[in-house]
Amino acid sequence: MIKVEGLTKRYARHVAVNNISFEVGKGEIVGFLGKNGAGKTTTMRVLTCFLPPTSGKASVAGFDVVDQSLDVRKHIGYLPETPPLYPEMEVSGYLTFVAKLKGIASPDVAKRVGEVIERTALGSVANTIIGKLSKGYRQRVGIAQAIIHNPPVLILDEPTSGLDPEQQREARQLIASLAGDHTIILSTHILSEVEQSCSKVIIINDGQIVAVDSVANLHRRRQGGEMVAVQVAGAPEPEVRQRLELVPGVAKVIGRDAPEGSVAFEIEALEQYTVRPDLARAIVQSGWDLNELRTVGESLEEIFLDLTKSEVKPADAAPATTGATS
Repeated sequence: MIKVEGLTKRYARHVAVNNISFEVGKGEIVGFLGKNGAGKTTTMRVLTCFLPPTSGKASVAGFDVVDQSLDVRKHIGYLPETPPLYPEMEVSGYLTFVAKLKGIASPDVAKRVGEVIERTALGSVANTIIGKLSKGYRQRVGIAQAIIHNPPVLILDEPTSGLDPEQQREARQLIASLAGDHTIILSTHILSEVEQSCSKVIIINDGQIVAVDSVANLHRRRQGGEMVAVQVAGAPEPEVRQRLELVPGVAKVIGRDAPEGSVAFEIEALEQYTVRPDLARAIVQSGWDLNELRTVGESLEEIFLDLTKSEVKPADAAPATTGATS
C-alpha cells in the first residue's frame, strides 16, 4: 500500500530525509519512530503530498505522490499532531462539512457521518461545540475526519500526544479496531504504544532508516540467543549452576542476586535454541522449587536509544537552516 524508494528531502543545505526506502503492506499497523528532528514528520508530509521530495519516489495505494497527488489524497486519511478542527463548529456539523470536502455524494453524507460517529464513540458529543471538548474527544474527532471517506491508508502523527492514560488506552483500542480495513502508519514517542499496537516498526535517525522489522524480531536480533532468568529454592548454588549448564542449548549461566533461601541466574542460550522448557524440566526433575522462569532482554526503549545514538560532529553544531522541519 505504501512504497518508498530512495526518498530524499533537502531544505537548502540541510538534508531532512536522506535516501530512505521502506514498504508497508495492506492492513499493517506500522510504528514510525525517531527522535525530534529525525525526519519523521518530513516523511509523512511527503507521503501526504504536503511536501514534494527532492529526489526518489513514493507511492500510496499505487499512486505516485508527485505525479498523482490528487489520487493519493483521495486514498489517504491524515491526522497531524494538531488535529485540523474548527472549534466553533459542532462535531456532527464539522464531520458533515469534511465529508462534503472529501467528495462523498450528498445523499450518502448523513449516513457516513453517522457511521463514523458510532465507530469513534462520539455519539454523546455529536451536538457539542468542538472547542468545548476534552483533548481526548478532540483526538477522536480528528480520527473521525481522517476516516470519513473510508481511505485505505491512514497516517497518524502522535495521535495520543497529551492524552491521559485512560484516553491513551481508548485511542489505542480505536486505532487497533481500524487495522485490517486500513493500512496505518503511526508516529509516536510512546514506545509501549508501539509494542501493543504495531505489527512492524520503522526507526529513523538523522534522516536515515536504521531498522525496519517487527518488535519481536528486533528483540531477537539484538540479543542473539534467548536470555532467561530463573530463581530456584531448595539447593545450593554450585549444584544448581552445574545442572543448568548441562541443559542442551545453554551457552552461559550467570549468577545474580536472589532472596534469602534461593539462588538466581541469567541463562544465555545459543542462537536458534529455545531453552525455557528444558530448564523448567531440569529444575523440577531435580526436586527443587522453581520460583521464577521468564525471558529477559532489552526493552524497546533501550533498543531505540541504542539505534538512534549519534555522535555530535562539528558540522552538526551549526544552527539548523531556517524552515527545516522534522
